[in-house]
Amino acid sequence: MNAGRAKQILESPKEIEVHYRGNPIWIQQVDETGNTARIYSKGEPENEMTVNVTLLDEV
Repeated sequence: MNAGRAKQILESPKEIEVHYRGNPIWIQQVDETGNTARIYSKGEPENEMTVNVTLLDEV
């Protein structure tokens, strides 16, 4: 995925499923300059992390 698409998903009124390493996640914030996203696991919302958007997969 690229940063532009991650930002579209974040701003979308629809729920779009995204996975990080096979696990469903929510995108919390996108940094287009750094090409990163702040994400958290749907199953573990307290487990936030910043990852490169290329590691995110739209399902």
